[in-house]
This record gives sequence, C-alpha cells and structure tokens, in this order.
Amino acid sequence: MIDHIQARTFHRRRGALHNAFHYGVDFVVSDLSARLPVRLLSHNRLNLWSLWDRHHGGPRGQGRGVNWFRQVLAEHDFPLDQAQLLLITQPSFMGFQFNPVSFWVALVDENVCAFVAEVNNTFGHRHCYFCAHEGFTPITFEQVLCARKAMHVSPFQQVAGEYRFNFGFTKDQLNVRIHYQNGDQGVLATLSGKRQPATDRSLLWAALRRPFGAARVVFLIYWQALILYLKRAPFVKTPPPGLSPMTPSKNLDE
Repeated sequence: MIDHIQARTFHRRRGALHNAFHYGVDFVVSDLSARLPVRLLSHNRLNLWSLWDRHHGGPRGQGRGVNWFRQVLAEHDFPLDQAQLLLITQPSFMGFQFNPVSFWVALVDENVCAFVAEVNNTFGHRHCYFCAHEGFTPITFEQVLCARKAMHVSPFQQVAGEYRFNFGFTKDQLNVRIHYQNGDQGVLATLSGKRQPATDRSLLWAALRRPFGAARVVFLIYWQALILYLKRAPFVKTPPPGLSPMTPSKNLDE
C-alpha cells in the first residue's frame, strides 16, 4: 500500500529570541512492499521518487528498512504477529535524500501502538526515539510521550532538555506535534495532512508544485539557520554523536 500526504509543517522558536516559519512538504505512507502500485515511485530503485531501505532503519546510509523496525519491536516484546508496519517519510527525489524526521509506525487493529521517530541532522548523524505506552496500549494525539533529547539537531540549541511527542495517525489523517523544551527555551514543530492514495498524478503534481524534493527541504533548513544567525542567536558547536542509537520514551505522568 502507498498513501500520499501533502502536509504542512510549522516551526516556532520559544524563548528570548523568536522565529517562526511554515511550508508544505510531501510525505508517503508505505509498508515497503517490493512492488508499489504507481510508476513514479519505486522501492530500492531510482525513479522520480524513491524509497530506499538503506536510508531508513539503522545507521544512515546502512539502513535495513522494515527488517530493522521488526527487530526493534521484537526486542521490546511487541506482538508482531498482530501488527501492520508502516514507514511515514519524505521519499528521495531523483536520488537525493534527506529527512529531518521519519516515523516507523506499528498498528494493531488500525491503532498506533508504537512508533519510532527517526531523527536526522544536517551533520550526518541520526538518533531514534522509541515511543510506546506500557502494555502497548493505543497511542492517541491527546496523549504525551516524552524522551530526553540525545542528539545535536540545530546549531542554535543545546543537547539538553526533552522532546514531548503528540502523535495522531488514523486512516484519514496525520497529526504530529513535537515540543522541544529546555528550561524557558524551546521549539514547537507540527506536521499535519490528509492521507490520500498515492497516484502518478499526485506525485507528479508534488514534483511540479514543490520542486527538488529533499533538496528544497535542506535549502529551507539552511535559510532558517541564516535568519537565526543574523538575529544573533547563540551558536553551539556540534558535539560528537552519542553512543546509543535509540532513546526510549516515557509517559508524561511517570
């Protein structure tokens, strides 16, 4: 299966220095079947849009795709025999790949019971956040799951504080809210859009409406970094990545 989400993302910096922006972005939802029912999107093959196993699930450039997610769930004693496993991500465009965040989702009876936020920075690092309730009860958007920040993402934020995840994913809609908080400083990021079946027409329209795909996203990241630099935001040098590739979440009330 393959869905296309023509989403909107919004970011707002909180604290002494304010900055906010929003833009459109295209995500796809796939179970990473070897054969996809569209011509303009391929799995492990160069196309206008592509999904590559090596870009997801494991170290950057050495991913194992859905097999990695299946192993992660098994290590957490997740009931795999009942689950549907999906990847929500921006596909690569003409071979160019970059995703600030992708989501691995495990559904049971169409309910999200676990997800992994796969976070990448522009310095070549990746860290994952495993999010689930005790007993893998369904996750709804109203519930908050927290995780300690463990990777340098922005040169204007320290590796400190925590992420608070709100994750809503239904058969019709994706709604994600990630609130990074470190004392009175922080960033609020949201991602939302309707799920619709991916078609060659919708994928072609995405390429025309938002050309260059992931390259455009990288440009926008650096553009916002320049704005913060000109606003004299404090600059933090890039520390080495942590030793652990994954951080577990906890419920807000724990």
